[in-house]
Amino acid sequence: MQLIVISGLSGSGKSIALTVLEDSGYYCVDNLPANLLREVTVYLRDSGHPRVAVSIDARSRDTLPLLPQQLADLRRQEMEVHLLFLEAKTDTLVKRFSETRRRHPLSDNRSTLPECIELEREMLREIRDLANCIDTSDLSASSLRTWIRDFVGLDHVCLTLLFQSFGFKHGVPLDSDMVFDVRCLPNPHYEASLRPLTGKDRAVIEYLDANGEVNRMFEDIRKFVDDWLPCFVRDNRNYLTVAIGCTGGRHRSVYFTERLAHQFKPSNQVLVRHRELDA
Repeated sequence: MQLIVISGLSGSGKSIALTVLEDSGYYCVDNLPANLLREVTVYLRDSGHPRVAVSIDARSRDTLPLLPQQLADLRRQEMEVHLLFLEAKTDTLVKRFSETRRRHPLSDNRSTLPECIELEREMLREIRDLANCIDTSDLSASSLRTWIRDFVGLDHVCLTLLFQSFGFKHGVPLDSDMVFDVRCLPNPHYEASLRPLTGKDRAVIEYLDANGEVNRMFEDIRKFVDDWLPCFVRDNRNYLTVAIGCTGGRHRSVYFTERLAHQFKPSNQVLVRHRELDA
């Protein structure tokens, strides 16, 4: 049996994730108290459901401390258990709550919305540290659906390398494990013919390929990731996010992300994301 537990901050997209999983054939349960996870999962397994997805978050605040032990107990019963954590920047969550006019689940009429969000972030910190994290701050609903579908299709026995491009002017992705800054390199944005293109286009690739500093930095980043990847594998990590940032997230970072993914794909499970292009 495969169990995916969805957790994360209110407003980060958990409902979207659960809907995608339901459409993918998972039996889904929303807002389950953490202390019931083992009992409900065993019941569903014995009832013939091979794939189950459960949402557990701050709405079950009193039982949240029990979740790590519940997950460990299920893994000891030889279940395939995965924990996915969705998060977003505070200002993004404030905007989403303002647009939907929904009440935050931790609201008590004394705390402001940002204070409730930060309290929730602290309540879920231990769970986040155990999970595969996705920063949805700059993701559209459509892009998040694609990310969740890719997550479902992964071979979770292997460590997955996620190479992600981003623009520093839009902020660093919260889910990054390694962050590399390539803003010091020549910027195709200042070439009139290259500006409307991206790092996937042949003209931009040839422009950057011809620069010695670009190739030197690429080799340094490639070697760093390659040298330290075995340590993450030994640490029983099954997800490692390598984020490459330039100013706007459309040229240099995209070029590096695509090139690194091509380099590591033959011997690793690799995903590629371009935050500013996918938004």
